Amino acid sequence: MLIDKLPEDKVNKYIERIQVACSLSKLFSESDKPYIAYRLTENLFCECLGAENVSRADCSIDAKVGNIGVGIKTFVETSSKKASPQKIAEFNKNSKILSGLSDEDLMKEVARLRNDRLDFTRRAYGVSALIYHCITRDAGSVRITEMAMDDIDVDKLRRISSSEKNVIHFTDGTHNYLYSKSKSTLYTEFDLSKNIIDFGVSILDDPLELFDEIAERIPEMQKAVIRKYVLLPLFSLKKGGVRYVPEKSGLNQWNASGRPRNHDEVYVPVPKNIHREHPGFFPPRDVPFRLRLPDGSVLSAKICQADDKALMSNPNSALGKWILRKVLKLRPGKLLTYEMLEDLGIDHVSVTKIHENEYSIDFIWYSEGEQSMEERSETGGERIIQTRLFN
Repeated sequence: MLIDKLPEDKVNKYIERIQVACSLSKLFSESDKPYIAYRLTENLFCECLGAENVSRADCSIDAKVGNIGVGIKTFVETSSKKASPQKIAEFNKNSKILSGLSDEDLMKEVARLRNDRLDFTRRAYGVSALIYHCITRDAGSVRITEMAMDDIDVDKLRRISSSEKNVIHFTDGTHNYLYSKSKSTLYTEFDLSKNIIDFGVSILDDPLELFDEIAERIPEMQKAVIRKYVLLPLFSLKKGGVRYVPEKSGLNQWNASGRPRNHDEVYVPVPKNIHREHPGFFPPRDVPFRLRLPDGSVLSAKICQADDKALMSNPNSALGKWILRKVLKLRPGKLLTYEMLEDLGIDHVSVTKIHENEYSIDFIWYSEGEQSMEERSETGGERIIQTRLFN
């Protein structure tokens, strides 16, 4: 498993940080079982073990270590040491195709959607293996377990009888799953019988006593690097707010009329108000900049077209080759539809300004009504404040 292959000093640091986090449990809970927030486990894993943090993107993993994608889970153990089923995917945006299906067809369709998302993650992030890294908590102890994040074997699906209403229990012979119709959520049972690491933790009676000590260090913590990012839609809107991917522009720019075009020619639409509300976020039109992709590769990109409405690569086929062919696996000449994006759980890209003339891009799903937010994390010893700028 992954953690067995990592340097011992990094693993020891990781365990120590988990122990510290658990010691502060009474800031949040009165339970005798330690509390640790899932976002914190993601940050600790990446900081201590040298992993790349991709938890803010809408994909099936939270971190990347070389060619291994890692889904990080933390939950409380039951008294029998067997974990209750844990959520692994939500399908609210696929409700249109899932509603009305028989239980047998629903089971197969959920499995297909789950597998498609795992395939998307492998392609977009350049990973060949996917695993779960589970941090489970019990009174006085924490256990770390790892298991494969497997595709669901659709050919071996079998219902498991259950008295629960609106819940389908099924197995593919390797893992047991359950799907909640009311929550449009897929769960799986995690096998905790083969723990990798088991260590003790203590909970401080009054962690608030530490606040005075921390307060003395606040002046040292004021240095910040501000990184802003914008959300760019991969769709347009019809009357009534219906989302669709235009057939002759955006990610289907290759299909536009006029001159002959490369089948990989695309652009990401940049709404006018991005430039109006956040002037200077992008370089001026036709000034090239580096655009880092989720798999670590880098393209040359630029803002172009009338009203600076397009984010394109140079050559203009490079971005389409990556998005349409490598990530979405569309054959040349096949139009991209919004339904295809829904299946994968993506409909925007986030573009982060790392520094002048260097940016990164990632896929996300953005639901209307989501609140603007400020996110903080520790990277490279510096506090990074990311401010979301909405389109």
